[in-house]
Amino acid sequence: SPDLSITLLAGWLHAPCFNKHKPWIETSYHGVITENMDMVLLDPPLVALDKDAPVPYAGEICAFKIYGQDAPFEAVVLNRTSGEGVLRASSPVDCESQKEYTFIIQAYDCGAGPSGADWKKSHKAVVHIQVDDVNEFCPVFREPLYKASVTEGKIYDSILQVEAWDQDCSPQYSQICNYEIVTAGTPFAIDRNGNIRNTERLSYDKQQSSKIMVTAFDCGQKRAKEDVAVHIDVKPVCKPGWQGWNKRVDYEPGTGSRQLFPKMHLETCGGPLSGVKAMVELQTNHIGKGCDRETYSENSLQKLCGAASGSTDLLPAPSSSSNWTAPLLTDSGRDSDLIYRFDGHQAANVPDHVVPQNLTDQFTIATWMKHGPSPGLRAEKETLLCNSDKTEMNRHHYSLYVHNCRLVFLLRRDFTQVDTFRPAEFHWKLEQICDKEWHYYVINVEFPAVTLFVDGVTYEPYLVTDDWPIHTAKIDTQLTVGACWQGGCDANIVVIYKQKGDSRTPRFTQYFRGSLSGLTIRPGRIETQKVISCLQACKEGLDINSLESLAKDIKFHFNPAQSVLVVEGEDLDSINTAMTKVSYINSRQFPTPGLRRLHITTTVQCFGEDTCLSIPDIKSVVMVLPPSEPRITITGSNRLVRPASDLRGPLGVAPFKELHITSTVMKADSFGGCVMEVMHNLDYCDVLVIGEELNPERESLEIHHSVLLGKHLDATNSTSGISIYGVDSMAHYEQALRQVRYRNWRPATLSERRLRLTCSELNGRYTSNEFNLEVSVLHHSAPVEHVNHMAVEPQYMRPVHHPLMIHTLNTHISFFASSLPPPGAAPPAATAVIVVCIAALVVIVVIGVYRIHATHQEGSREDDDDEAKDTEEDWDNSALNITVNPMEVGGHFNFTQACDEEVTEEVHEEEEEEEEQNSDEDGGEEKEREEVKERKQMGKLEWDSCSITY
Repeated sequence: SPDLSITLLAGWLHAPCFNKHKPWIETSYHGVITENMDMVLLDPPLVALDKDAPVPYAGEICAFKIYGQDAPFEAVVLNRTSGEGVLRASSPVDCESQKEYTFIIQAYDCGAGPSGADWKKSHKAVVHIQVDDVNEFCPVFREPLYKASVTEGKIYDSILQVEAWDQDCSPQYSQICNYEIVTAGTPFAIDRNGNIRNTERLSYDKQQSSKIMVTAFDCGQKRAKEDVAVHIDVKPVCKPGWQGWNKRVDYEPGTGSRQLFPKMHLETCGGPLSGVKAMVELQTNHIGKGCDRETYSENSLQKLCGAASGSTDLLPAPSSSSNWTAPLLTDSGRDSDLIYRFDGHQAANVPDHVVPQNLTDQFTIATWMKHGPSPGLRAEKETLLCNSDKTEMNRHHYSLYVHNCRLVFLLRRDFTQVDTFRPAEFHWKLEQICDKEWHYYVINVEFPAVTLFVDGVTYEPYLVTDDWPIHTAKIDTQLTVGACWQGGCDANIVVIYKQKGDSRTPRFTQYFRGSLSGLTIRPGRIETQKVISCLQACKEGLDINSLESLAKDIKFHFNPAQSVLVVEGEDLDSINTAMTKVSYINSRQFPTPGLRRLHITTTVQCFGEDTCLSIPDIKSVVMVLPPSEPRITITGSNRLVRPASDLRGPLGVAPFKELHITSTVMKADSFGGCVMEVMHNLDYCDVLVIGEELNPERESLEIHHSVLLGKHLDATNSTSGISIYGVDSMAHYEQALRQVRYRNWRPATLSERRLRLTCSELNGRYTSNEFNLEVSVLHHSAPVEHVNHMAVEPQYMRPVHHPLMIHTLNTHISFFASSLPPPGAAPPAATAVIVVCIAALVVIVVIGVYRIHATHQEGSREDDDDEAKDTEEDWDNSALNITVNPMEVGGHFNFTQACDEEVTEEVHEEEEEEEEQNSDEDGGEEKEREEVKERKQMGKLEWDSCSITY
C-alpha cells in the first residue's frame, strides 16, 4: 500500500539511527599458503557478524582491512549479508624469502551506505600466515672438488666428509637425506652424512690414487644437478722390502749378459742392520734337461768336451743303423733334445754288434735321468741298464737300477781261481734320484772302487755288498735298456707258461719308469772331472757384471750350475750395488725361447738379534725372446755331366766340387728388416741316393778319412748314401763335402745317378734346403753331345766376364745371324755344302766308334786310370769354351769348314786318348796323332786372330 512504502522509505532515510553495533570477528587467525600460490587457508574461516542485521547496510559487512608492514595479502568480502570473506596473496609469496607473516585485520560494516562515511569497524584480530615450501631446488655441493690422502694398508672410519646444501626453505626439502658414490667398483663407501671410508686395504703398488664421483639427495629425493669429484691419494708406508724392480725382463739372444735389477734397492725403514743375505734363484727345470744345454747328439757333445773316443751310445736317434730305439717313446717338444720316456712297459734290446765288449776293470757309464716315485705302485726294482743271460738262466752280469729311491750298480765278476767274495753291489741314497728333476749321472768303475758323479759332484756309495763271482758258462748275454732281460724262468713260471700253452720263457722284467737321455758306456777308461762338468754344464745362468766394482765386504758364491747366487754383506749400500750387477746370460747362439722364473729370498740381521725385519720374497721372470732362425742354404751346380772314363778312375768324380753352404737370418731394423749372413756350426750332413740304392759290386760313394783329419767330423756310408756328422763349422763341412767321391767302374749300364744333400744344426732343429744333384754319364756312342757346345746348359759352364771377349762374341753372333739366308731361300751351293758335311761326319763317327771299341777290348784297367785324368782335363777345357766361328766365304758363312773343324777336333781328341793306351799301334798312327795335335793348335790360333779382327 502507499502507506507502507512511505514507511519503508522513511526507515531507509533514517538508517543511521539504527547502526548501533560494531562488526564482530575472531581475535586471531592462523593461515597456510603454498609458495607461488595466492589462496590462504585460514583457521578459523574469515567471517564477520553484525548485530544490526537484518537492517540493510547497518547489518552488512562491506570490507576487511589489513594493517601490517609489507604484508602481501588482501582480504575480500564474498557475501555482505553472511559476512564471509577470503584471504589471498596480492603478489607471489616465496618461502625462501619469508616463511611467515603476521598482520592485523579488521572488519567494516556498511554503515549508512556504500560511501563508508559511517562504517563501523570491528576490533583488531591478529593473523599468522605460514608459507608452505615447494621442492624447487636441487642439492649443491659446497666444494667443487674434494681431496684427501690415506696411507696404504689401513682401514679408515672416515677419510673425508663431503657436504651439500639446498636452497629450499623447509626442513623437508632443504635437508640432505642421502649421499651416494656414483663410480662403480671402488673400494670406498659413504654414509648419509657424507663421510667416505675405504672398504678394503689400499695398496700403493696397485693403485696410487683413486677418483670417485659422489652425488646427494634432499629429503624430497631430488638429486644434485652436478656430481662432485673426490680424489683420494694412496701414500706408501715405509715397509721393508725390495723396491724398483721389474716383474719381467726381456732377453734378446746374442746380447751377452743382461742386468736383471738395474734400479733395485732394499728399503729397511731405517732399522739398525748388521748384515744382509740375498739368494737369487733361476728356475729352469721346465726347459729340456733342466736348463738350456746344447742339443747336439751325445757323440758330438763328447767331442766338444774333449772326451776320449770309444764310447757307445745306447740310446741313439732311430735310424737304419740304430733301429732298436724306434719302438721307444720319445718326449717331443724339448728343443731337439733326444729324450726317451719309459712308462713301465717299454724296453729295448741292444743289438750284439753294438754292445761294448771286454769291459775291463775300468769303464764309465753315463746317463741323464729324470725319475720320481710312482704313486699307488709297490716300490720295485726299476732297471735302466742290464746285461744278463740271453737264454737258459737269469744271471745279471752288470746292471744299473733304482730301488726305493736308491741308485744301485751291480757288477758280477767272472770266476777266477780264487773263489772269494768280491764287491758286487754299490748303493747310493740321494734326494736327486726321486725329485722328478733332470740330473746327470756318471759311474766311474775302477774295480773294486766305484764312484758316482751327480751333476758333477762326487758321491761315494753308502753301502757295498759282496757276492760270489759268476761261473763261466757258454751262454750269450743280452744288453737291455729300460728293463732287464730274463733268459730263463723259475719252476713256477714255467708251469704257468705251460698251462697257457706258451713255451716262451724269456721276457722283460723290472721295467723302468722315468726319462732317460744320452745313455753311454765307454770301456777301458774312466771319465775325468773336467769332461763330466763340461757335459752337464748349462749354457744359461746367473752372472755378475763388473766384479771389480763390488765393495770388498761383499761375499758371493754360485752353485755349480750357476742357477743360484748368494750375495752377503754388512753395508746396505754395498748390497744394493751388488744386486744391481746381477745378470742373466745365455751363451747359446739359438737359445730355447720362453720364461725363466726368478725367486729372491732375503734375510736381514740386526745388532743383537738373529732377524729383525721380514723381507717379502720377490718373484720375477726372464723372457727369452725367440732367436732369429737361420736359413741354411746349399747352392751349387745341380747337374754333373762326365764321361764314363772319369767315373772309372781311381778317384771317381766329385759331385759337390762347387758346393757352397751359407746361412742367413732376418734382423729387424728401423727400415723394417734386413737379411744378414751368420756363421754357426752344423752337426750333420746326409747325402742320400735317390732311387735304386748303390750296388757295391760296381759303384761306391765315399770320403777318404784323411779329409776329416783336424776336424770334429766323422763319416759313415752305406748303400743308401753317406753321412758326415759332428759339431763343426760350415766351412769345414763345405770342405769335406767337396771331397765326397762317386765311382762307378762299370758305367756302361748307368745313364744317371741322383743324389740329395741336406744339412742340420742343433740335431735337426734347423735344416737346410734339399739340394738335388744329378750325375750323368757321357757315353762315346753319342758324339752329338760333343759337336754342339751351345747345347750344354749354362749352369755347367763357368762364365768369363771379360769386356773384350763379350763384345767380340756378340759381334760374331750378330754377324752369323745376318749371314744366314732367309727361310725357304737356301742357295743350291749351301745345300750341297751341308750334304757333304753330313756325309763326312758319318764317316768320321763310324771310324771313331770302331777305334773306341778296339781300345776297350785291348786296354787295361791301369791305362783307364791314366785316361781318366787326361780326359777330365780335356773335358773341363771343352766345357769352358763356346765355339762360335763365323768364317766367311764369299759373303756367306762357311758352314762346311766350321762343322768339319769342330767334329774333327772332337773325334781326334778321343782318338788321341785312345791311342795313348795302345802301345802296339804302328808309327803311321803315331804320326797322324801328332798332325792332329798340330792342326788343333793351329785352329785355335786362327780362331783367336779371327776374334781379334772382329
